[in-house]
Amino acid sequence: MANVRLIARLDIKGPNLIKGIHLEGLRVMGDPRQHAREYYEQGADELIYMDIVASLYGRNNLTDIVRQTARDIFVPLTVGGGVRSVDDVNSLLRAGADKVAVNTAAVARPALITEVARRFGSQCMVLSIEAKRVGPGRWEAYTDNGREKTGLDAVDWAARAQELGAGEIMLTSVDQEGTRKGFDVPLVRAVADRVSIPVIASGGMGNPAHLVAVVAEGRADAVAMADVLHYKRLGFGEIRAAALEAGIGVRRV
Repeated sequence: MANVRLIARLDIKGPNLIKGIHLEGLRVMGDPRQHAREYYEQGADELIYMDIVASLYGRNNLTDIVRQTARDIFVPLTVGGGVRSVDDVNSLLRAGADKVAVNTAAVARPALITEVARRFGSQCMVLSIEAKRVGPGRWEAYTDNGREKTGLDAVDWAARAQELGAGEIMLTSVDQEGTRKGFDVPLVRAVADRVSIPVIASGGMGNPAHLVAVVAEGRADAVAMADVLHYKRLGFGEIRAAALEAGIGVRRV
């Protein structure tokens, strides 16, 4: 099995890094570039930047931050939020992003997934799914930072996105996000069992045992973390050591 990737997720509103609970009640955490640099130096395998208000305002404001970050960070950078077209993807990639995450616009027009994959390659096209539990073993996909229902079954949507050309799924549990109570392991497992592309588990990381559970039981290929890093509860060194101790393959730094 390939190494599990340890990813720092940075949610951004305007010029600020922010953090919420269930994607709401946002607190300003500081300068995103400074945090990104710190996580890179600690040994993050990848970084994810999400402009969390972009879909509301119909634009992505991350081009400048991405350009400045890409200058001194040399791990893959995924950027999402308000990405609506092939042109939007192109400008983010030109600014220094390696991959682009799309949610709202892909729900509105699934053909966008295929257009992005054809033009830039599947490895570039990450489908972001924000999922809320709606019943036993059932989750609905949401958009606009967990505010808008789509009526789509999250697991079926992941499978369809793979068929359309998505190269990766970033799966955020709205129920668990910011709670520090662990990932929605059954959700991650349900999606991982349906698709053959990598699944990034996001939402709920509170301690290293949560990472172990979502990889061992949920079959996540990568784990995105925010709260534990921003509040300095854990660093990448500790997380990596705990993963290795549990027998999980991670990149050695």
